Amino acid sequence: MSSTTFLLGVLKLGNIGTSPLIELLFDERAERENFDVVLIGAGAKMNEEVASRSAQLLIEQKPHLVLIPSPNAALKGPAKARELIKDAGIPVILLSDLLPKDQREALAGEGYGYILIPADSMIGARREFLDPTEMALFNADVIRVLAATGALRAVQLALDEVVATIIAGKTPILPTLVINATKAIDAGNFTNPYALVKAMAAYEMAKAVAPIAVKGCFKQKEHAKYIPTVASAHEMMRTAALLADEAREIEKYGDSLYRTPHFDDGTIGTKTKLADKPKQPK
Repeated sequence: MSSTTFLLGVLKLGNIGTSPLIELLFDERAERENFDVVLIGAGAKMNEEVASRSAQLLIEQKPHLVLIPSPNAALKGPAKARELIKDAGIPVILLSDLLPKDQREALAGEGYGYILIPADSMIGARREFLDPTEMALFNADVIRVLAATGALRAVQLALDEVVATIIAGKTPILPTLVINATKAIDAGNFTNPYALVKAMAAYEMAKAVAPIAVKGCFKQKEHAKYIPTVASAHEMMRTAALLADEAREIEKYGDSLYRTPHFDDGTIGTKTKLADKPKQPK
């Protein structure tokens, strides 16, 4: 399909930190040739009715590949959406925070791909605490952690490989990937050991936010208990973002910050020195 424009479909059901920028990871300067994106979003909703309607709208656009970022991909809404899209003959890759091993194995056995990022933790969704400003700040902190530690690059590289395979006219092997701290740091390609350990600490701290947020949102019933619990989870994510930023700054000071920009043909360049031009793979 080299002469055909590749169409990436993205169906956003609910929101995780990976959701806001996922489609931009493939064409960060809007110059990629023969590559377009169609995006359908359902906002914060992810029930079956909304998911089904959104999936049908996306199917009508006939994308070559569909990504579905959503929290808790095991819920009925995301499950219904992926079934409809897969039944239409379109490969589907799920992006989420966590899924039990048996559910991951079931998804892979049914032909779905998935990328899970444990550090993309749940937000502290209690009305007394979470207003639109707090929601936006939490997501900004999550994005900084995922970007600066290398987790988003690990997502980008895995998905770019699938896109390249489809463009080449071949059947892709869909990823079944859990991006833990080690995989994120590997993709971050840190050269300074202090930058590396700060990035690792940031990732692990962000991952630890999830059980605290779950406790405050679902397990604690008393007002006086769940408000400080969810607030503490957000403080942890903010601190993780600061650590991740420190890691990136250390690499900048040594002029060793690793970058992976796309060329117009979709290949991925690499560079570390700020003044250098990226190297294009042969």
